[in-house]
Amino acid sequence: MGMVDIHSHILPSVDDGAKSWEMAVEMCQMAAADGITHMVASPHSNDEFKYDRKEHEATLAQLRERIGGALELSLGCDFHMSFDNIMAVRKNPAEFCIGNTNYLLVEFSDFGVSRQLLTTLEEFLNSGLIPIVTHPERNPMFQAKPELILQLASLGCVIQVTANSFTGFWGNGPRKTAEWLLKKNALHVLASDAHDPKRRTPILSKGRDAVAGLAGGDVANRLVSENPEAIVRGESLT
Repeated sequence: MGMVDIHSHILPSVDDGAKSWEMAVEMCQMAAADGITHMVASPHSNDEFKYDRKEHEATLAQLRERIGGALELSLGCDFHMSFDNIMAVRKNPAEFCIGNTNYLLVEFSDFGVSRQLLTTLEEFLNSGLIPIVTHPERNPMFQAKPELILQLASLGCVIQVTANSFTGFWGNGPRKTAEWLLKKNALHVLASDAHDPKRRTPILSKGRDAVAGLAGGDVANRLVSENPEAIVRGESLT
């Protein structure tokens, strides 16, 4: 089974990810060479970068043509939990979710999770939206209080860790938090969060292999193949 990467910044010139068409195509080719068969392009929606679904769909269609079937592509959003975004997703969830699913990648600020934000996540879940909490292991606030991540998982959120946190790329704090989540069975998906072909690369195999060394091949495959495949299909995680 091929790997599925649900979080990447491969669309050119829309945020701090791929800077050009050449870079976008190179990243897709790198991903395919790594064994990734499906990538979700997930441009930022935050104070710095405006998210325009129609424009992004058009850009994605062009990227599909340029890579000629090297892998499947779908569209999501790296959704910052800001007041404006929360208001927008309440009005039109389909604008921000992965493909035609009810899965939403959500990113928290580094400064804390308020009781109000937890209530908002519960509201999302009650309305049928499933938040996927992106890279909490890299967030200083979650590193200081990792039990908060367990709380989010117990609410029904999906927890997504960056694959190269397991290789130490982000340093010791993120690696330790990622390993702790793995031990606590509170980790559902590895994703690349790729931004370029040199430093923050679209590679999942190294993270998968690190997890396999810690928890076995079945767990590793669940995190890079089975669970992300279910997400892009809009199915429940087992």
